[in-house]
Amino acid sequence: MQTVDISQQWQELGLPEQIEDVLRHAKSLCFPRSREEVLSLAMGGQPDGHFEVAYDVAGRGWTVDATVAKCRNGLAVNYTEPYMRRRDPECSVIGDARPTDKLSYQNRFGKPFEPLREDTFQWLKEQDLAVFAFILGGFDPRTGHGAMLIAPKNAGFFIGGLADLQDMLPPDRVPANFRVRAAVYVAPPFRHTHFDGKQVVVHNRTEHVHEVFSYNLYPGPSAKKGVYGVLLAIGEDEKWLTLHASTVQVVTPYDNVTTIMHEGASGSGKSEMLEHVHRQEDGRLLLGRNVVSGEERRLVLNQACALQPVTDDMAMCHPEVQTPAGYLRAYDAEQAWFVRVDHIRHYGTEPHLEELTVHPAEPLIFLNVRGVPDATCLIWEHTEDQPGVPCPNPRVILPRRFVPNVVNETVEVMIRNFGVRTPPCTAAHPTYGIIGYLHILPPALAWLWRLVAPRGHANPSITDTAALTSEGVGSYWPFATGRLVDHANLLLRQIQQTPQVRYCLTPNQHVGAWSVGFMPEWIAREYLGRRGVAKFPPGKLPPARCDLLGYTLKTMQVEGTILPTWLLRVDEQSEVGPEGYDQGAAILREFFLREVRGFLQPGLDTLGQRIVECCLDGGATADYEGFLPSVDLS
Repeated sequence: MQTVDISQQWQELGLPEQIEDVLRHAKSLCFPRSREEVLSLAMGGQPDGHFEVAYDVAGRGWTVDATVAKCRNGLAVNYTEPYMRRRDPECSVIGDARPTDKLSYQNRFGKPFEPLREDTFQWLKEQDLAVFAFILGGFDPRTGHGAMLIAPKNAGFFIGGLADLQDMLPPDRVPANFRVRAAVYVAPPFRHTHFDGKQVVVHNRTEHVHEVFSYNLYPGPSAKKGVYGVLLAIGEDEKWLTLHASTVQVVTPYDNVTTIMHEGASGSGKSEMLEHVHRQEDGRLLLGRNVVSGEERRLVLNQACALQPVTDDMAMCHPEVQTPAGYLRAYDAEQAWFVRVDHIRHYGTEPHLEELTVHPAEPLIFLNVRGVPDATCLIWEHTEDQPGVPCPNPRVILPRRFVPNVVNETVEVMIRNFGVRTPPCTAAHPTYGIIGYLHILPPALAWLWRLVAPRGHANPSITDTAALTSEGVGSYWPFATGRLVDHANLLLRQIQQTPQVRYCLTPNQHVGAWSVGFMPEWIAREYLGRRGVAKFPPGKLPPARCDLLGYTLKTMQVEGTILPTWLLRVDEQSEVGPEGYDQGAAILREFFLREVRGFLQPGLDTLGQRIVECCLDGGATADYEGFLPSVDLS
């Protein structure tokens, strides 16, 4: 394929007018040629020590937004404000007038975006800039889905984060047919001068270019989810989806391979689905600890399944890779993973990830983790938001090429699981924490769970931690820019077109009165991996007491150990009982009714309307079976 050197020939690429104007008039331009050069930018060109990412802000003077420490195993990035250490769920607004159900810049700020857009371009022209090109979602360059980042040179850690996540094209290897479908502009001082210190990311969808204006330096809303929003917008136009999901091939000791996709809101266990199961010091697994009595239950698992990770957060389901086989085909839309490590609080919790981050093949980028120059940055030493209170959102950007056994091709997904963060539930304090270790869902009910996508209990990834709120369609709605019903329809058609896929549901954090962490999804992974796609015997799947939870398992056996039935059916727990369970079910039902009503809009697929109306009418589990074709489970 013919290439050009964008550092020398950017004028010949036919770039959008706005980008050409900024590049032509910028104070200086830097086109990084390697990852090593990007990491050097992140340290301000210093060989070691600390570097402050700071700007001269009108009305505030010299303002430090973040510090970077050069450690032995990478760069430790820390923000000066605790607020900036996690994504603000209200940060994204729409700057254009195209169809959307999202909040517009005009409605939020009471004025059009265009003047600020021009001010942003003017500010960028006054800066020393770093620029690089990349291919959105790792698409084949021939598709034309190219993108560019334009950022102040001193924001090197942000540049490096996006370069890792989406794979920076070396400037001398940009395809000659490269066309910019999206552009990310970074202007951190505007957070202080225009937005009262709040995170704001503006999506401005012009006729030819999807512009993402990042007015803050936390990469989550822009370098990560901003690019995701671009992919969702492209998919909305072209009728395909990038799912908010991790994907793993589970290989049993007998070489049976089952591919499981895990979807859910931020904090629902996507990255954890790719982790090896956490063990106690004696090698056993802690199934749970009773929050009332302190009792603990453990499981002996001598040999766990092998894991072959496929995706961590963004699973692209492009029509070019779909087949009529009935399974969903997906591949990774990222080249690195934004891994949260809040659950790793001491050495030995997750040896595989610890080894990858302590002794990486190349330096890594850590966020919200303590770092001392020329020392090793350790993922269990989390930055404190205040004395004694660790930041709940420590991260490491892990290039997928460093991950052992990673799968670099399209896979056929056999099982789609949905994860939910759940609080403790007791009869004295009933909550929606009534979900058992594993539930099997009819496809229509699985679609409803994706419509409401509960954000759940004590979410560590975002600033808002309300008990039960919704992230919306497919759990990716906070990053989308279009209309709810369009994405609801795309999800429904995807389920219709993949009738061989099975659907299930797992909680994390709590099962009734038991604190369980992420053990339910790890145990479900072992159980489903060993079963594969075999049918369940008759009577194995009784309906759950709450119809929104589909079917429960009559019994669940893993490597000769039968799990207590009260971990499968929470109403059997003495601390909860049927009455406490029913009160929790009422909370869950009220949440569903509140959320699904919003989808009864013009344009919703007729089948989708019927499924939503079934939910509003209090439909039983069996009622959902009649809407969509599904695998014969028994």
